[in-house]
Amino acid sequence: MMKKKSISASKASLVFFLCQMISALDVPLDSKLLEELSQPPTITQQSPKDYIVDPRENIVIQCEAKGKPPPSFSWTRNGTHFDIDKDELVTMKPNSGTLVINIMNGGKAEAYEGVYQCTARNERGAAISNNIVIRPSRSPLWTKEKLEPNQVREGDSLVLHCRPPVGLPPPIIFWMDNAFQRLPQSERVSQGLNGDLYFSNVQPEDTREDYICYARFNHTQTIQQKQPISVKVFSMDSLNDTIAANLSDTDIYGAKPVTERPPILLTPTGTTSNKVELRGNVLLLECIAAGLPTPVIRWIKEGGELPANRTFFENFKKTLKIVDVSEADSGNYKCIARNILGSTHHVISVTVKAAPYWITAPRNLVLSPGEDGSLICRANGNPKPSISWLSNGVPIAIAPEDPSRKVDGDTIIFSAVQERSSAVYQCNASNEYGYLLANAFVNVLAEPPRILTPANKLYQVILDSPALIDCAYFGSPKPEIEWFKGVKGSILRGNEYVFHDNGTLEIPVAQKDSSGTYTCVARNELGKIQNEVQLEVKDPTLIIKQPEYKVIQRYGHVSFECIIKHDSTLIPTVIWLKDNDELPDDERFLVGKDNLTIMNVTDKDDGTYTCIVNTTLDSVSASAVLTVVARPNPPFDLELTGQLERSIELSWIPGDENNSPITSFVIEYEDGLHEPGVWHYQTEVPGSQTTVQLKLSPYVNYSFRVIAVNEIGRSQPSEPSEQYLTKSANPDENPSNVQGIGSEPDNLVITWESLKGFQSNGPGLQYKVSWRQKDVDDEWTSVVVANVSKYIVSGTPTFVPYEIKVQALNDLGYAPEPSEVIGHSGEDLPMVAPGNVQVHVINSTLAKVHWDPVPLKSVRGHLQGYKVYYWKVQSLSRRSKRHIEKKILTFRGNKTFGMLPGLEPYSSYKLNVRVVNGKGEGPASPDKVFKTPEGVPSSPSFLKITNPTLDSLTLEWGSPTHPNGILISYILKFQPINNTHELGPLVEIRIPANESSLILKNLNYSTRYKFYFNAQTSVGSGSQITEEAVTIMDEAMASRQVDIATQGWFIGLMCAVALLILILLIVCFIRRNKGGKYPVKEKEDAHADPEIQPMKEDDGTFGEYSDAEDHKPLKKGSRTPSDRTVKKEDSDDSLVDYGEGVNGQFNEDGSFIGQYSGKKEKEPAEGNESSEAPSPVNAMNSFV
Repeated sequence: MMKKKSISASKASLVFFLCQMISALDVPLDSKLLEELSQPPTITQQSPKDYIVDPRENIVIQCEAKGKPPPSFSWTRNGTHFDIDKDELVTMKPNSGTLVINIMNGGKAEAYEGVYQCTARNERGAAISNNIVIRPSRSPLWTKEKLEPNQVREGDSLVLHCRPPVGLPPPIIFWMDNAFQRLPQSERVSQGLNGDLYFSNVQPEDTREDYICYARFNHTQTIQQKQPISVKVFSMDSLNDTIAANLSDTDIYGAKPVTERPPILLTPTGTTSNKVELRGNVLLLECIAAGLPTPVIRWIKEGGELPANRTFFENFKKTLKIVDVSEADSGNYKCIARNILGSTHHVISVTVKAAPYWITAPRNLVLSPGEDGSLICRANGNPKPSISWLSNGVPIAIAPEDPSRKVDGDTIIFSAVQERSSAVYQCNASNEYGYLLANAFVNVLAEPPRILTPANKLYQVILDSPALIDCAYFGSPKPEIEWFKGVKGSILRGNEYVFHDNGTLEIPVAQKDSSGTYTCVARNELGKIQNEVQLEVKDPTLIIKQPEYKVIQRYGHVSFECIIKHDSTLIPTVIWLKDNDELPDDERFLVGKDNLTIMNVTDKDDGTYTCIVNTTLDSVSASAVLTVVARPNPPFDLELTGQLERSIELSWIPGDENNSPITSFVIEYEDGLHEPGVWHYQTEVPGSQTTVQLKLSPYVNYSFRVIAVNEIGRSQPSEPSEQYLTKSANPDENPSNVQGIGSEPDNLVITWESLKGFQSNGPGLQYKVSWRQKDVDDEWTSVVVANVSKYIVSGTPTFVPYEIKVQALNDLGYAPEPSEVIGHSGEDLPMVAPGNVQVHVINSTLAKVHWDPVPLKSVRGHLQGYKVYYWKVQSLSRRSKRHIEKKILTFRGNKTFGMLPGLEPYSSYKLNVRVVNGKGEGPASPDKVFKTPEGVPSSPSFLKITNPTLDSLTLEWGSPTHPNGILISYILKFQPINNTHELGPLVEIRIPANESSLILKNLNYSTRYKFYFNAQTSVGSGSQITEEAVTIMDEAMASRQVDIATQGWFIGLMCAVALLILILLIVCFIRRNKGGKYPVKEKEDAHADPEIQPMKEDDGTFGEYSDAEDHKPLKKGSRTPSDRTVKKEDSDDSLVDYGEGVNGQFNEDGSFIGQYSGKKEKEPAEGNESSEAPSPVNAMNSFV
């Protein structure tokens, strides 16, 4: 009793019901598990509640159910048990409750009409189907009736009744003629919802005898036809003729002509009506009116708006259709019919009722022994439905009692259930418009835990993303779930994990150390089970080089990059999209490993390109926009408006700017009258402007075109505008660039630039040419010439000024008065030479000349300047004559002096001066002689050193090419060079100018010397040339050197020595690497190369030296052999002069003049202080 009171006290608590629902078990949809668990029956498929069947075919009443064990089936018919075994025409499908009634073997469908219900039953309960009402379809024939012809006056209304036979289901009605063509319908003629054909007003063309109503019965696929209906429309004229023929003259003739009539409603009748519709159905309201002219129908809802998106008008707005109606659509709907004579209306009061519909349908309940739960069944409708419960198909009031069950209206409450509490409960919600039936079972199970997730399942996630590790389980009572990590890990707890009710373990932010083995343990009072799974955390996929925004010109090439970085164990796939769709199937699109290239880009390639990188675990993407730009399309639709004599307005429509804004429009014009086919620039306007006011010239046949300009370039020109011819007028301007220049001493040539065709302003263009001598009171002389650009005035004085003007005129008159210009008649050669010519010599290469100007009258033309002719007569140092080459310097304007540069020193020159005008040069002044002083000489033409001996050298030289004066001496300087490239003391010798050779004695043998040589005048020393030479060794030693060096055994010996030195170097290198000490510096000093270093005088070692002029160190290979001549323009010898294998040469006296060989030999490590030159010969002598 205490327990019952507790339940009763809490029966109204919503929290309690929710708690019962939460406590119920959820059975996973695992096929293996479902096969093993006991389960009450569940109806899975059944026929519709109202089942209309074809009476010619077998009747199949469906009933399928599932359960464990599989359920058995039974049927009731009209509320009593239906024993199918007693009827040979009725069978049940194997393993199914579906009935098959064999009508095609002699049965009649009408015999099986009734209400059927299926029951599926097993040891845990029974489920029932809906009440299935079986009715065979019917398509009866029309009853025969006599149809009278319809005779109607033109303009009257007419209704042709169809009255189809009552079928099941109701037929579909339509009207056709004898040719099976649908009768045309309109606002005037239309079919009503009841199938009747309504005429708002009849017309003569409505006359016909084949108005046929058809009824189509879809279930039986049959069409029934009504007898044809005849309609004859009488017009007023024919009706009057008929009446007149049948009446005497004394009868009253009262037929009226067709008159217009206000609207009246044909259907519905009256002013108000009622309509009931069920929730969720389609509401159809109809108003059809008669009247002439044909009325127009309008619909409104009183006190509200017609529902948006659910309201439709059909049948020429005569039918209002509202789909999926609800209680809110209840109300008064008014239809208004109106024509020019008035209006009428009808109000339809709509009430929306509702068959029962679910708010909360009962749900299957799986409980463990001792648990609590509840079944809730809530429905609504209009009127509100009543709720009744059944248990295993039996009303719960008479069902076997269950102490764990208590019914409380729409809820059944279960407390401390046991396995015997399992059952199937049915909830029935019903009102006058229908019912709802739902099955929901209570299944009480006692099961040990089971884990449904496969063992050792591998989960892979991306770093820093959530990891969800499943542990799908089932057990009754509901098991508790625990998670462990690692083989001997402790239970997982804490905020870093989320434990879901379905057993799933969530790691919100997976890290690399989250990888490993996870163990799920499920336990309840009936047992325990565990399962291991694996988790791997992978590096994310990244796009490290994303595609970038590109702007490309049409027909160019563009490439988008998409360089990725990904986990090495994942295989990425790269997909490119254009505007979130696949790339076009076009060979111009080239997809590479990490890029997308588009060749020959066109306008349609414009858009957003997306690189999508997918792996099995993640997906990343990056997008970039491609903008294809091009020159704009040409403007179009050019229009000329506001035509005036001197202006017009031009407007146009811009073409496509092709993604590059139009910056300006260029307007060009063509003069079809004077220059057809030639387009000229008119003006330019900003790109935002599409109209322009253009200035016009008279007598021009204008056509205009427009060119659009953007950053890419200019568009093609637009199509030309219409032509516009302006009226003629006087010329607005005169010719430009008027000039007067004589071509002969006695004429004046007047020239000008002719006006262009459009500047003439009219036909008959001519020019009035006027002239008069300036500063003389002469009258103007004028002449009118044709459209030319030159006129010659003859018989003029030589070079006198004239005032000139040229005026344009045409057939309409003269241009404005022109401005005057000054010209001159023809020039003649000057008559007088400049006088008092003086020359002032500034230095040996520059002189200044002076002269007196000539009188301007003697110039007889425009003074252009003076010309100075000058030439060299002879050199004062050589006294030899040569070819005279005259030079000319021109000094512009009225100058009276000039400079003469580039003269040669110590030379005799002549010059004269002449005046110059436009005609030519005047007579020359008398020749003027002048001389230049001495200068420094050029370098000697050559320096050659010959006949080297042990202590002497012979020097020979050539005199300077340009002495530039009287030579007074030669200066020779020389100094020795040792093998460390150091220079010895400098010795200077002055040599008389008449000498051309010199023998230097008392020199050191086998020593290199450098010589510096130049010539000298009284002004100073000229540029120098340099040379080097070497004194020879002892003659016998030199002879042996040549003899031995050419022997084969000597060559072999040198090779052996080279091999020994190589071995020694290798040994030293190895010792050094092992830490031993080796005096490399000393060895290198001892093995200096004698070939590339000049010798010092004192110790025979080598040293650097510098040239006396530039003090640059002497480079390897820069020496010249002693018999080589050095010109002043030659540089130091190159290495070519010192190539390998050059044999020594001897003079006739046996002295050695050869060059050193290019081969290098190392000196002995000791004894390098000898005064002898360290050479291969010395090395050989040590062995002799």
